Amino acid sequence: MPHLLRKIALNIVVAFTAFGCLTNMANARDITVFAAASLTDAIQTAATAYEHETGDHVLLSLASSSTLARQIAAGAPADIYISANQKWMSWLEDQNLIVSGSRNNLLSNSLVLIAPADSPITPIDITTSTELTSIIQPKDRIAIGDPDHVPAGIYAKQALTSLGQWDVVNPRLARADNVRAALALVERGEAPLGIVYRTDAEISKAVKIIGTFPKNSHPAITYPIALIGNQKSHAAGKMLLWLLGEEAGKIFSDYGFDPIAYTQAGTFTK
Repeated sequence: MPHLLRKIALNIVVAFTAFGCLTNMANARDITVFAAASLTDAIQTAATAYEHETGDHVLLSLASSSTLARQIAAGAPADIYISANQKWMSWLEDQNLIVSGSRNNLLSNSLVLIAPADSPITPIDITTSTELTSIIQPKDRIAIGDPDHVPAGIYAKQALTSLGQWDVVNPRLARADNVRAALALVERGEAPLGIVYRTDAEISKAVKIIGTFPKNSHPAITYPIALIGNQKSHAAGKMLLWLLGEEAGKIFSDYGFDPIAYTQAGTFTK
């Protein structure tokens, strides 16, 4: 086992011991995973593969990272949480709601500008001189996840602010409850432009990517993962290690994500 995975495994074993959670895996084989909406297709495929491999039953709850974090704080029975940004994971950690030593960065992503597949809008370079509102009609809006709480929207606001576009674009936004809802607005032609993750754009045949936001215009888009501090068995820890490993990494890579754990360990490359 690579050094990074050995370290993660040791942390999880220590965490389970501290929480008095080392019980027989057969006693609790249902695992509930709360995951950011942008992971929908990839995590569904990963969960199916894990069920086939282990016989455990994986229950998925998919929504905005903020919605899921608030549900966990309110007592929702999650075993594993995967956020689309660091903010909401840290928010839970500050409340001692994740298992100490189990937090790791799982994946990375990028931010893109999309249009309907049949749109006449052509690809552009997104720079400080790009005026997004100039390529749409005066009454049109740009779809994004609500920047008040949706990670994709928060990244979009940071990118637009960095590029000097936020004050102009802000009044022209169609704010969605999560990134998939923003994608859907563009897919249906209700918004001529949208800002989403590259992975969301690549799974849809109804949209096209017309630009990529510079990486230096926003913080790195990373997806942290952790165990939630109400564990009753070792099963969730076993699945977390699997999600950080090579088999799951290949699944995530197939959906356009960049796996972090195995890349850092030097044993998995896309």
